[in-house]
Amino acid sequence: MRVFRAVAIIALLTVPAYAQDHVQRYGEQDKIKSLQQLQDDKDADSAYKRSLGNIPDKGPTDPWGNARSADAPKTVAKPAAKNAPAKPTKTGSNAN
Repeated sequence: MRVFRAVAIIALLTVPAYAQDHVQRYGEQDKIKSLQQLQDDKDADSAYKRSLGNIPDKGPTDPWGNARSADAPKTVAKPAAKNAPAKPTKTGSNAN
């Protein structure tokens, strides 16, 4: 059982190292593609550009549109009572 665990641990540690070896490094030359691969790449690129033309243009969006309405109610000032005494105003002095 110990041997199996040891083999499993070693395998788990070596798999990522093996995968890193097959990645193209910076500055390496691209692999040579066949004519069929080049044609497939060109077809895929043109199909992508055509599909972008099928997307309709959307106008500007308002992300807060649901939170506030365009016709916000305006607050109306309450009219003063006719017989109510006037509020006293403060003056610069503290003596009363």
